[in-house]
Amino acid sequence: QVQLVESGGGLVQAGGSLRLSCAASGRTFAMGWFRQAPGKERDFVATIRSSGSTDYADFVKGRFTISRDNAKNTVYLQMNSLKPEDTAVYYCAARQTGSTWFLPKFRPNYDFWGQGTQVTVSS
Repeated sequence: QVQLVESGGGLVQAGGSLRLSCAASGRTFAMGWFRQAPGKERDFVATIRSSGSTDYADFVKGRFTISRDNAKNTVYLQMNSLKPEDTAVYYCAARQTGSTWFLPKFRPNYDFWGQGTQVTVSS
């Protein structure tokens, strides 16, 4: 079992930046981020594979960058130009085993989830 621990959430003004971190207790094929705003579904944000290949949700619009340190089993989400609509609980997710055709936007394709970290963007 892989344990995921998120950190880095907080309150920031619109236009500001935050960096989220997620440390995994073991190696993973893919690690990513989902977010859930009040009254909304948990939506895909970004994913990075162990190879370094990345996938992003359309709403990122070049503002977010996902990266990982394989030696530390840690994934990061650099969030720039934050907007109030980015306010949500951000959840780290991981898939342990590889896949020939991995579909990062689907929650069932991930095996483990973190507890979530709150990101609040004010105007």
